[in-house]
Amino acid sequence: MKDNNFKDFLMGKKLYGDDFNDKEIKEWFKDEKEGYSGLIFPRYHKYGDHAINIYHGYRKLKKIKKFSNVLGFGSALGDDLLPIINKADKITIVEPSSELISKDIGGKKVKYISPKPNGKLDFNDNTFDLIVCFGVLHHIPNVSAIIKELTRVLTKEGHLLIREPIVSMGDWRKPRKGLTKRERGIPINIFRKIIKENKLNILSEEKILFPLLIRLNLWEHSGGNSMILVWLDAVLSKLFSWNNKYHAKNFFQKLRPQSVFYILQKRK
Repeated sequence: MKDNNFKDFLMGKKLYGDDFNDKEIKEWFKDEKEGYSGLIFPRYHKYGDHAINIYHGYRKLKKIKKFSNVLGFGSALGDDLLPIINKADKITIVEPSSELISKDIGGKKVKYISPKPNGKLDFNDNTFDLIVCFGVLHHIPNVSAIIKELTRVLTKEGHLLIREPIVSMGDWRKPRKGLTKRERGIPINIFRKIIKENKLNILSEEKILFPLLIRLNLWEHSGGNSMILVWLDAVLSKLFSWNNKYHAKNFFQKLRPQSVFYILQKRK
């Protein structure tokens, strides 16, 4: 791809991969299938984002006493569902990795389904009253198609929780330390457009993960599991939320929240 054509992607005007054809999607899918498991094994010890998910997501749904059917899209071992495990009657996880599989989550049985590269989900319309998708979409090319499918299988007035990076994560045409081959963030303006197109109500949109705080050793060891640090991150991210630079080229452009946490609800 010519650099001139690539500028729109780096400027956040277009989402790279979202208009790929079937062959390109399959190639991407193959590269990312075990990309994350290859990064975290053998150093995977514990899930590091419980406080983030609770503070920005689950606590805002505390009035809901029971979820009949929960879908974890890309939930791997299912750790991200632990905070609401006692509320869930039935759990399904869509996960491409054959390495990141659990026999049960918090003592509850879970059904695993392998995703299709094209994003089609083998579920009926209006199946799940809660869907969580944390840090998954930026590993996928056809983001619009996936969100459309997640909306389709979500029950009316059901909730969809999404947490994703909204910065470029560097130039993904080159190898990046600690990142998979294909992952790239989703520009916030494109996120909002996709949400609007799927007629989802935004109950909450919180920008999170301020870079200077993330660089602290404290965050590396416990940040996403510390309510105090998550609260401080929320404050700093809000103060710098005006900075929407997608692909940063200098230090000041990097002073912006790197991710977004959405609570979305399907309309009646």
